[in-house]
Parts: sequence; structure tokens; C-alpha cells
Amino acid sequence: MAPVTEVYNPDELEAPQWLNGEFLTKVLKECEGDSAIVIKNHKLTPATVRGDHYASVMFRARVDYEQNGETKSKSLIIKTMPEENGNKKDFLQESQIFETEIGMYSEVVPRFEKILRSVGAETVLGAKCLYYSLSPKKIIVFEDLVTKGYSVLRHRLPTMEEAKLSYLKLARWHAVSYKLLHEEPSYFDNYRYGLMSLTNMVESDFFSKGINLFIELLDRTPTLMKYKSYFESIQKDLLKDCKESFNEYRADKQNNTDYVLCHGDFHSKNMMFKNNEKSGKFEDLLLLDFQMTYVGPIVNDIIYSYYMLLTPELRLNKFDELLYYYYTNFRDTLKKIGYKGTAPKLVELRSQIVKQKKFELFMLTTFLPMWCVFVVGKADPDEMVVSEDSRRSLYKNEDYIKELHDLLPKYLHMGYFEN
Repeated sequence: MAPVTEVYNPDELEAPQWLNGEFLTKVLKECEGDSAIVIKNHKLTPATVRGDHYASVMFRARVDYEQNGETKSKSLIIKTMPEENGNKKDFLQESQIFETEIGMYSEVVPRFEKILRSVGAETVLGAKCLYYSLSPKKIIVFEDLVTKGYSVLRHRLPTMEEAKLSYLKLARWHAVSYKLLHEEPSYFDNYRYGLMSLTNMVESDFFSKGINLFIELLDRTPTLMKYKSYFESIQKDLLKDCKESFNEYRADKQNNTDYVLCHGDFHSKNMMFKNNEKSGKFEDLLLLDFQMTYVGPIVNDIIYSYYMLLTPELRLNKFDELLYYYYTNFRDTLKKIGYKGTAPKLVELRSQIVKQKKFELFMLTTFLPMWCVFVVGKADPDEMVVSEDSRRSLYKNEDYIKELHDLLPKYLHMGYFEN
């Protein structure tokens, strides 16, 4: 592999020794159901460019093999845990992210898709999983969606059309899980390890001190200084309140809250988009990365996506329309799949968003400044984790500060800053 460090993640420049022809032969024999397959040659490269993902190490394997006297080729995406010493390994080595994702790809996602197909909602949610293992290495192997015409958005966020399809798929996902959670709650017992369960990561300065840097920003910006006292009042407990929200279903289930199986990391980098080869017209998208999936408040995915999926223009001017689109598809899907209970009303979902305002403000103060530069390829996640100077620079971004002049008055007028 060519060591193009400015293009690829450093830990994906060289594949581990175990990722070899013997391993790839084992994978192909299992996924093809043919023990006579013989690999002729293979080539390993990084699966994505730097900044496309964080919580794993990914390689693309292009394999030429012989089956029944015929030479064939296949492209595989191999996802595994970090092995190089560093922050990524430290954050993830004790986590359940691979156990969660393997369960999602092998059991939950196929069941969701089957339920949707049974009522005529032809919906493919994610890539096909070809092979997985937890021992001796944690590994998942997928079909390569690039060969099917899908690609990751780079240096931009989704258009309105792309955002609507994202919310359609989320609505159908939420609807199926909402029904199953009422009918078979134990089915989701293993899905309790969301983002806020990554203890080493949550205790990092990136998570715990973003609010401090945000308050510094308010203090040095005269037009925003009036909001400082409120954020100082929530500074100490903001992260704790968010963790409680993520653990609420298991620890303190609320009567006035609706719960689903949350994707947990619903942003534009965890999707692949497909356009028609000839016309260029947008056709489909698939969801990626189910490592953070957990049962939690239905609005948590919506709040997360508000900051991590939408452009500033969509956030400020089109979110009501997108939320209505999501809600009507959620409600209609519940009817189609035969849910017999009472679906939440749109006004109730809006009320639940306000109830989770601490999580919303955490996203505003900690994730949005990072996302503003990360999504356009101007930030390195590892550097933001280890370097306070790097994190501090996020809060000097003019685009972020400009948007705060729209978002903070909005929250003021909604009553978010009433103690």
C-alpha cells in the first residue's frame, strides 16, 4: 500500500499480518458456501479516506479467485478493531461496539427489512454482511457498496432531497423497532451500549470540556455574552444529564417518553448515497455503522441528526418540514406493519425534544463546532482528542459563530434558557 498519510488514516496504511490470503479464503468459502474456492491473488487498500469514519479500522480487499473452473473477482470491505496503540484503541478496546454491530447486521436489520417487505415497503437499510467473528479478532466483512454505485458524501452535507430520504429510512427503522419494543421488549436486551457508554471516550476532554470552551466563546463575543450565565448554570451537570438520557430506558423509564432502537450515530458520514449512472438523479441511500445502536428516547436520533446531518440552512429553515415528513412516515409505517397501540402525536414528539434539551445543548456546544470543520475535511479526530489547541480552534470558526447568532436566539424564544 502506498503511504499517502494525508489521504488515509494512519492505522489503515498497512493491513495486519492476519489479514492475508488464508483469511480471505476462509471468508469467501463461508459466504459462497463452497469449500473448493481457491484465491489466485488479492490486494488490500484502505477502505475509506481520512475522516470518513473513526471507531474502527477498515480495509478494502479486491480478490481474484477460482470457483468451479471459472475465474471470478469480488470486492470486500473488512472492518476490525484498532490494533495500533493510541487514543482510538484506548477508547474502544473495552467497548461492546462489535458485539452490537454484529447483532444488528446478522439479526436485527434483516428482520426489520423482512417486516417492511411483508407490507410492500421495499426498504433496504444497510449493506449485506458476508462474514463476522468475535474471536480471535473482532471482524465484520461486508459487500463493497462502491461496486453497486454508492458513495460517501465528501466535503458537503446532504441536500433537501437526500435529507428527506434519510429521514424516511429512519422513520421506518423507528416504526419497526417501536412495534417490536412493545411486543417483544426482550428482543433488544443486548442493545444498551450507546455513545454515552464509551466510558473512556466520554471521560475525555473532548466530551467533558467542550462546554468550557463554548462559555469562553460566549465571554469574548459581545453579541452572545448574554447567554453565558445560563450555560454556566448547566456546565457542571450537562454531560451527566446526557448520559442519563441515554440510559433512561433501562434505569428510569419515563411514562411520557417514547422509546425505539436508536441508530445512535445518525450522521451523513454513516450513509452511502447512490445516483443514477446515466441521469445523475439521486436514487437511494443505505445506512452504515450500527456500533452505537441502543434503546433510548425516540427523539435522540432526531436531535443528533439536527446537528450532524443537516446544513445550517436546512437546520434553520427546513427542519419543521423534515420533522413532519419523518413523523408522517413513522406513523404510516406503524399502521402498515400492524401496530395495534396508539402512536405518539407530532406535538408529543416536539414536547419530548424539549424534554431532552440538555442533549440538544450538548450537541450544540460540543459536537457542532467539531462537525463544522470535520465534514469539510479540515479536522483530524485524533488531533481534536489529544490537543486542547486544536479543540480551542474549533470555537473560533466563523461559520460556527455565525450560526450561533441564529440558534441561540431561537432557543431563547423557545424557553430553553429558563431555569
